[in-house]
Amino acid sequence: MLTSLSHKIQLSCARSIKACQALLLVAMILSACLPTPPGTPAQQEKTATPTITGQTAPTRTPPLLHPPTPERTSSPIPTEPANLPPSVWVNPYLPQEFIANLHLPEEWDEAEYSAALIHIDVGTSNPISTWVYALVAPFPTIADSVSSSDLSQFWLEGHSEGIEINHLLVDQGTRNILEHLWGAPSPDIILTLPADMINEHALNNSSDWAIIPFEQIIPKWKVIEIDGISPLRKTFDPSDYPLNVPISVSSPPSQSIDFSSLIESSDLSQIAPPSNRDPGKMTTVILTGVTALVRATAAMMEQRGLKYPGEDIREWLVEADLTHINNEVPFARDCPAPQFQRDDLVFCSRTKYIELLEDIGTDIVELCGDHFSDWGPEAMLYTLDLYKERGWLFYGGGANLEEGQKALLIEHNGNLIAFIGCNAKPKAYAQASDTQPGAVHCDYTWLHAEIRRLRQNGYVPIVTFQHEEIYTYEAPPTLQTDFRAAAEAGAAVVSGSQAHQPQAIEFTGDSFIHYGLGNLFFDQYYLGLHTRQAFIDRHIIYDGQHISTELLTIMFIDYARPRPMTAEERHNLLEVIFKASNFDSPAE
Repeated sequence: MLTSLSHKIQLSCARSIKACQALLLVAMILSACLPTPPGTPAQQEKTATPTITGQTAPTRTPPLLHPPTPERTSSPIPTEPANLPPSVWVNPYLPQEFIANLHLPEEWDEAEYSAALIHIDVGTSNPISTWVYALVAPFPTIADSVSSSDLSQFWLEGHSEGIEINHLLVDQGTRNILEHLWGAPSPDIILTLPADMINEHALNNSSDWAIIPFEQIIPKWKVIEIDGISPLRKTFDPSDYPLNVPISVSSPPSQSIDFSSLIESSDLSQIAPPSNRDPGKMTTVILTGVTALVRATAAMMEQRGLKYPGEDIREWLVEADLTHINNEVPFARDCPAPQFQRDDLVFCSRTKYIELLEDIGTDIVELCGDHFSDWGPEAMLYTLDLYKERGWLFYGGGANLEEGQKALLIEHNGNLIAFIGCNAKPKAYAQASDTQPGAVHCDYTWLHAEIRRLRQNGYVPIVTFQHEEIYTYEAPPTLQTDFRAAAEAGAAVVSGSQAHQPQAIEFTGDSFIHYGLGNLFFDQYYLGLHTRQAFIDRHIIYDGQHISTELLTIMFIDYARPRPMTAEERHNLLEVIFKASNFDSPAE
């Protein structure tokens, strides 16, 4: 039956466009080939849209990737033998990942452009897929965002006021698409390299950036926003993003077949991958530093409201799919009213202070902290009950050693994520035993074996340490051995929860290490600038892999409340941290 349809299509197209459309629709439905084009995927959100710290989004300019359809030479469809099925032409410069996952019916023949009845190419008329690209820079890059107008100018002219780099790297396929859409690039400025060489080149040349397909993002890249939009965001809408490439089906110019009814009534999703970015495969994880709702922090909560400390950074925390809070202090029924004094190091929090942790969207509580046992076993068990009542998960401590050593296993959007942690200080700080609640002391034989097991079972291991508290931006040597060993065992992320100031970052293989984030809610404002600065790390897990980390930066305005840094404050902190991390000179 299908073999006769080609002849009927040709005859009908000669007589009537509508008849041609109808027969083409029948042919495709019988071939079970063409699903409904994907719309913008439903956004998964816990709350509001996040923003880059201290950055003001540039004025929006028209999207780059919506040029007029290029002119093509019109030629009639040549008469084909009656026993041939419909033919298709696929533009060879389309993304290789797209072509590899294109499922054309076996009955269809591939043909040259002028001979094919169906064309698959970049275009906006009858979209069957959208391919998302990312502008990326080496991780120790201070710039967060550029405008689409600056990017376009840099592509065409090799310079722009908002992009101060030497080269922009692309692979051949990406270059072909962007040249088709934007025009010929500036010679000697836009460098074309094999895809597998782009990472090696750019990550060793801090003055070079790249444009890569979304699926090629790795942790050593920093994704740069364009017009304030990042494909790493949960609220990402590809229709507003300048590096979104629509891929469409069309007919030869001589036929001008209207595909709208075909798209509306058939299933195009089976012929092509809807996108290389699937929000259903993404998980956003927020990691934070020290929280201790005691002393001056707690006193200010009593005066100004229980939610006061989180008011300026709440949106970042609640937006994540998984928000980690390192709450070091137990709640206690008999906890006295807080005082501003700074000499008492035996801590508890009043039960009502948990309202702050509720308000910022806590999902996971780390229990590796030094002070979890300060108020005795009853307070620790009471605290665990409070967490369980709210459905919060915890790790690194528990009702006994066995519970505390268990990795916290989570499946979200198809991603398997494991949290595991311990206290690396002298054993007196970690009281968990076979019969005693508390934090878990680090047993590295156990820890490394468990990390390897988790990795082998398909989990993305996130390891957090409560380690020595050393007040430097550089990575303390006493931490380096333990953090690197965890990374070598297979941890995707290793993060220091103990530090009261921001500390260095490094990569061990593909593993991301952050030696210290600083305080989230703690009253060390009085010590100076270093304890007023801090990081919140936003980690992106996609399709079973850790692909990116965004450094959110905060500054304390008093003993309790941090706010997002200004652009100048952020620039200064990143400059200090990248230098302390022994990265090459960061690109501006």
